[in-house]
Amino acid sequence: MGINVVRKIAIDLGTTSTLMYVPGRGIVLNEPSVVAVSVEESAVLAIGNEAKEMIGRTPETIVAHQPLKDGVIADYRVTEALMRSLIQKTGVSVRFLRPEVLVSVPAGITSTERRAVVDAALSAGARAAYLIKEPIAAAIGAGIPIGESSGHMIVDIGGGTTEVAIISLGGIVAANSARVGGNRFDEAITDHIRKRYGLMIGQQTSEKLKKDLASATMTDETKQLTVRGRDLATGLPKESTVVSAEVTEALRDPLEEVIQAIKHVLQETPPELSSDVIDKGIVISGGGALLRNMDKLISQSTSVPCYIADDPLVCVVKGAGAALENIETYKRSVLLTK
Repeated sequence: MGINVVRKIAIDLGTTSTLMYVPGRGIVLNEPSVVAVSVEESAVLAIGNEAKEMIGRTPETIVAHQPLKDGVIADYRVTEALMRSLIQKTGVSVRFLRPEVLVSVPAGITSTERRAVVDAALSAGARAAYLIKEPIAAAIGAGIPIGESSGHMIVDIGGGTTEVAIISLGGIVAANSARVGGNRFDEAITDHIRKRYGLMIGQQTSEKLKKDLASATMTDETKQLTVRGRDLATGLPKESTVVSAEVTEALRDPLEEVIQAIKHVLQETPPELSSDVIDKGIVISGGGALLRNMDKLISQSTSVPCYIADDPLVCVVKGAGAALENIETYKRSVLLTK
């Protein structure tokens, strides 16, 4: 690695993937938030990409865990193992140089959930842990000047949560965390295929359908994809052809929840800031921004222009990294915890 003097790491600890940013080096790691654990010895067998490949393919003695649910820690011990291992993968020797860590958390996080994140970071080898709310990190990463007195609206659609916030003067004026995101989109597709075709498909197949066929609004094009799974009637392997319109239809309910969360925040926004939002539009970040026509759906539903941030997947970790590099500038936006 050459220089191992990494004293600071920004972490986007997401439900589906964890990204790490080191000031001066940029994004050094992007791996799935998955840990494979052996049931008998309760030992960690694999982490990240290696563990994700095991999902849905493990014998009974191995469980592939996603230790974060809806953006918060569901399994503390496994999260700590995940963070420790991923920090080591960045080439930081935790034993000799304990880094300062800044972790992004959902805006609606409770104080208990907040404590769990800090404790997990400290147990994983951090010297100090700070937190930054995801909408603020996403806004910084999307290049929004959050310190201005005018209002900016950010919608960050992650794997477990959708974070909607109006930001002004470096703080959140109105916000809403909806526990709906990419994972719920995948589940909705799995349910639809089960009911419509009597076919049980795995998580990776539903994710592929979402990426290849799904759109947030109905389109005229008819793409199709052949999927394989287990026939629920016979229990035997079976394949079916799925068309794009069905996948789009399957996403209607979870997308409606995203729209409701956005409308809820718009209704709570002070009038002065509302006019700023109409002026500047809504910025979308997170993996959900990659769903085709997502900007079109939000724009149609709210009558406000909508834009997708550059590199929406990495906005949160880039913003957290920028806040960590310029902690003095952003100190009002960072939650300092000791």
